[in-house]
Amino acid sequence: MAKEDVARLFRAAQNDPNLRAQLNTAPNVDAFLAQAAQLGYHFTEAEWRDMTRFSVDELEGELSEIPGI
Repeated sequence: MAKEDVARLFRAAQNDPNLRAQLNTAPNVDAFLAQAAQLGYHFTEAEWRDMTRFSVDELEGELSEIPGI
């Protein structure tokens, strides 16, 4: 289910500029994960990294910079 949540969040953010802007305000990975959880998307940093193939440092970039799954 967690990997499905990663995919759902990524797709939702790609289609909703307001959501993407909200998620881009996260100052760090933990804050990003907390924001995602508040929106109903539950996954760990490792699950996000596994699905997107990005390292922790790259997760600190803007979500809009992450290519599609």
